Amino acid sequence: MELTSIFLLLGNLGTGELVLIGMVVLLMFGGKKLPELMKGLGKGMKEFKDAQKDVQEQISKSLEDDTTK
Repeated sequence: MELTSIFLLLGNLGTGELVLIGMVVLLMFGGKKLPELMKGLGKGMKEFKDAQKDVQEQISKSLEDDTTK
């Protein structure tokens, strides 16, 4: 499943569905484990954004190098 497909799926969810998903996650992982899970998720998202930024910078630099030659 592509990342854009996941965001489109989440865009169609209402407040009630999101609350239900949150409750299921809370029941599955428990209150003590949930902060660790969210911390790991946040760290993973930060690393993904950093990698995405690096790739964009490399592409921009490569394009600039090609146009100057």
